[in-house]
Amino acid sequence: MASATEDPVLERYFKGHKAAITSLDFSPNGKQLTTASWDTFLMLWNFKPHARAYRYVGHKDVVTSVQFSPHGNLLASASRDRTVRLWIPDKRGKFSEFKAHTAPVRSVDFSADGQFLATASEDKSIKVWSMYRQRFLYSLYRHTHWVRCAKFSPDGRLIVSCSEDKTIKIWDTTNKQCVNNFSDSVGFANFVDFNPSGTCIASAGSDQTVKVWDVRVNKLLQHYQVHSGGVNCISFHPSGNYLITASSDGTLKILDLLEGRLIYTLQGHMGPVFTVSFSKGGELFASGGADTQVLLWRTNFDELPYKGLNKRNLKRLHFDSPPHLLDIYPRTPHPHEEKVETVEINPKLEVIDLQISTPPVVDILSFDSTTTTETSGRTLPDKGEEACGYFLNPSLLSPECSPTTTKKKTEDMSDLPCESQRSIPLAVTDALEHIMEQLNVLTQTVSILEQRLTLTEDKLKDCLENQQKLFRAVQQKS
Repeated sequence: MASATEDPVLERYFKGHKAAITSLDFSPNGKQLTTASWDTFLMLWNFKPHARAYRYVGHKDVVTSVQFSPHGNLLASASRDRTVRLWIPDKRGKFSEFKAHTAPVRSVDFSADGQFLATASEDKSIKVWSMYRQRFLYSLYRHTHWVRCAKFSPDGRLIVSCSEDKTIKIWDTTNKQCVNNFSDSVGFANFVDFNPSGTCIASAGSDQTVKVWDVRVNKLLQHYQVHSGGVNCISFHPSGNYLITASSDGTLKILDLLEGRLIYTLQGHMGPVFTVSFSKGGELFASGGADTQVLLWRTNFDELPYKGLNKRNLKRLHFDSPPHLLDIYPRTPHPHEEKVETVEINPKLEVIDLQISTPPVVDILSFDSTTTTETSGRTLPDKGEEACGYFLNPSLLSPECSPTTTKKKTEDMSDLPCESQRSIPLAVTDALEHIMEQLNVLTQTVSILEQRLTLTEDKLKDCLENQQKLFRAVQQKS
């Protein structure tokens, strides 16, 4: 096991957002960071010196979640404006818009192969989308309150979700059924995610707790009470040995999961911390919160050859895999209080020549978009059509649409006139807008009907259970 030979160090600040940071994610190559904010914008930060930052303009309300696709060719964002957008992370900022949720969308998450996107919403549903065909696939309904977060397992076979109904649910993506349910009578989880091996989930609780569950045996393994405010976000180190947490108490905490203890408390934010994430390699992590600042930290404390371990873990992502060293946790759930030997780091007390980055910001307003709704999925274009490149996962492209040809087509497309300059008759435009409005109404109607059907099924189930109880009671009396 790795020893904490060095402490984490704050390397850089990024300033550019005008309101609280809600979400952030590293690019797969570790050279960029994307952030989402209450100011309705996405920002893309480059780690190169003197590089420009890009601000993506388009959402009409708070952006609640953002994530890079596994190949780094797309950004997905969710917003309180009830839409999900896919962006090309470049200076053109072309985007595709998904409209299916009937309430604010709280989270987005790509599957590990990049083929699917899961979105969670305050309409109490989780929706799954195909990235290949850019279309809605199916909804998952069982939550009875707002869904805060939904995440794919590393192998893509499961989805974990948490809701303000105080439950965490595990879904099977093959049969679209809820296969597991963890409930908490105290508070609800703000955030939930799988560990890198897919054997456990961790939850960030509004009741100030962090919990780790084993999904194979449905058992609470660890229960940490180290924060004095609600926990808003968590992130597993790629090795699976460490978990970092962000809280409304203004601190970040780093937990050693193998030893089952708190090892670092990091201070640096002024006010609540809403989001935290390790880079894909684990050598960096970033945090953001109410103070509008993005803090970039160097990890330092884990020198474990995690890449080799991850390769080994990828071979054992089956639900019934036998446990091994990385899966062994204390056998009984036990609370963890702060211990004297934990290290507290406050960068503001140290004299460090920090690189504070306030780079020139380029605003990107993209009007050239495609819209997908739940009822009108965008079908795959014929060979050679323009959509062959933009929003497709490179690994899914046919030889005719290789990344090279895609890049050439992208460059060629930049010379073409944009949508607003093309000669489309006004009557046709009005008719299309009217059709889109009608489709949106239809989408909302279908979603409401689905919810009502779910509620009816639940009530019917309760009635049947009550009847069985009465029948048993009558039998016992007789």
